[in-house]
Amino acid sequence: MNSLLGLIIQLINLYQFILIVYIIGTWLLNFNIINASNRLVFTLMDSMYRLCEPSLNIVRKYLPSFGSVDFSPIIVYLGLWFIKSLLIEYWPR
Repeated sequence: MNSLLGLIIQLINLYQFILIVYIIGTWLLNFNIINASNRLVFTLMDSMYRLCEPSLNIVRKYLPSFGSVDFSPIIVYLGLWFIKSLLIEYWPR
């Protein structure tokens, strides 16, 4: 059972890493540091969009609007961290 816990923890870590890269990538696109017309950049951002936006949209439904500031990535990241901590603490050994 510990190997299953290790797999789940690694998947959560991978998703957290992808979420951070997606957030930084959207900042770089919005400040025109990288160009979305580049095919590699477009492909990477599109794949990360498809991975991250479903979880972010679920959180955005319940958060009030704060103007142009989006707190949904922070909430998703903290939620993943909390789930990971719960799994580690309460996993049967």
